[in-house]
Amino acid sequence: MPDISQTCVIGCDFSSSPSKRKPIVVALGAMHQGSVQLKQMLQFETLPAFQQFLLHPAPDDVKCVGGFDLPFGLPRAWVEAMHWPTSWPECMDRFAAHSREELRQYFKSFCDARPVGAKFAHRATDIPAGSSPSMKWVNPPVAWMMHAGVPLLRQAAWSLPGLQTGRPHRVALEAYPGLLAREMVGHRSYKSDDKQKQTAERWVARKDILHALDMAQTRLALRLKLTASQHDSLLADGSGDALDAVLCMVQAAWACVQEEKAAQTDSAAPNSQADRYGLPDFDPLEGWIVSA
Repeated sequence: MPDISQTCVIGCDFSSSPSKRKPIVVALGAMHQGSVQLKQMLQFETLPAFQQFLLHPAPDDVKCVGGFDLPFGLPRAWVEAMHWPTSWPECMDRFAAHSREELRQYFKSFCDARPVGAKFAHRATDIPAGSSPSMKWVNPPVAWMMHAGVPLLRQAAWSLPGLQTGRPHRVALEAYPGLLAREMVGHRSYKSDDKQKQTAERWVARKDILHALDMAQTRLALRLKLTASQHDSLLADGSGDALDAVLCMVQAAWACVQEEKAAQTDSAAPNSQADRYGLPDFDPLEGWIVSA
């Protein structure tokens, strides 16, 4: 039976073109009696540096479960319209083989042929999660995040439940911080990359999010434990990147709890959800956002 207190939980706010100004931000934490403790924040200014982290995120005997804020799959409707392979590994191979400009032309042609208000194809998970379609290439460019990030996870041999079997002690889940944030502050904005828009109202929204997490006032029922300096740093980061990484970490921690519950009933239930980390039955081409 897994001991989740020994698991390293990871949250990743991903960037497809990381830089010193906009790095990839990673939160590392640990589970303890219904809570998740933030241990460390990391930043990566290049994709190769992040890839090195994925290869060795923790000692080999420590299990890592990560929530990554990037889509893991394309909408089935778009894949079928393109006559691409409908098995996930082959589809991702095809996707990674194309340049962003080629993909942009494919996406644009598809959207141009569709009626106003229904330009993009959506995955089934986008509806309950309220997430952007994974074929979106601008505002936010989540398609490029998938194009950059999924190959790194595959090359580092992480297991993606329902999609890819890799190293059993490295488990990657698609996370979406906006799903958890909306539960606490509705549609109030809590972040902006534009310093001119990092307002007092957004600061208050981040404070409300941190208070709700501290009190375990979400349906995930997990308390986030922070030091005073960690709390102040998350509050001060007007971009919200660090807070988004922490929200993804909390979603990964929830998935660990679901996996522990499933493992406890595994012997009595042949069709249990062990090794699914709280994910429902989903389209194995599209993927699913954890906790949606």
